[in-house]
Amino acid sequence: MRSPEDPLPERFDLVLLGIGSDGHTASLFPGHEDELADPGPLVYVPVPGLPPPHPRITFSLPYLNSQPLVALLVSGSAKREVLARVLDGDEELPPARVRAAETVVLADEGAALPG
Repeated sequence: MRSPEDPLPERFDLVLLGIGSDGHTASLFPGHEDELADPGPLVYVPVPGLPPPHPRITFSLPYLNSQPLVALLVSGSAKREVLARVLDGDEELPPARVRAAETVVLADEGAALPG
């Protein structure tokens, strides 16, 4: 985004997000309840949970959840525990709150749950 004043489309065909090792997604960080509860569609994140430590603008959870398809990309064994918590529905982690019409997780072998 160039500016929060830029108009947003009502929907995207696909929203591709990552999952951070701390359990954040889309610059929405665990424990930042003000940002997580923002009705959006855009959320101002003044102090992110990870570097770089500059303010960010991101989509709100309601905006993400209004999309037809959200894919969560996760890779590496360091994220295995976080992915397990997300898949178990641990709503302390923002990716577990993403509930678009269709939400898919794309995980490599390192992040995938054993068996």
